Amino acid sequence: MILLLSTFGVCCISALVPLVNAEAYLAGIGVIVDSSDVWALSVVAALGQMTGKAVWYQVGRSSLQWPWVRRKTQSARWQQRYQTWQDRTQGHPGLTGLLVFTSAIVGFPPFAIVSVLAGQLRVPFWLFLTTGLVGRTARFATVLGGMTALVEHGVIT
Repeated sequence: MILLLSTFGVCCISALVPLVNAEAYLAGIGVIVDSSDVWALSVVAALGQMTGKAVWYQVGRSSLQWPWVRRKTQSARWQQRYQTWQDRTQGHPGLTGLLVFTSAIVGFPPFAIVSVLAGQLRVPFWLFLTTGLVGRTARFATVLGGMTALVEHGVIT
């Protein structure tokens, strides 16, 4: 239980503070856990990450109302680009979900940036949350599963 709680906490913090690396933490615990624990830990890690990313999503959602950001976004060029991206995300939820999922699983574009942009572009929160959760769970299962496999096959002792 302590491992699950600490995994949630570290992954939540890593979502908020880029210097804290969730993958490094998971690789470290991957050498001490059984392969039967991989999915439970991956889901808990993803829940922690998405809790933190939800904060960035909300920051993005409110940031366009901040006075200094509003001054930067007043140009016609910026407004046109913003409207283009908003039309793309609002009109194509499948593609938007795919972009969030890809960022969550691969890390490109960086998921921290995608989280803020998703809030700014008013991507539906449920779409951001579910596709991000699935992507992060798969990413973390790959890290944990890879490490436990290396230990079980004697590559790492």
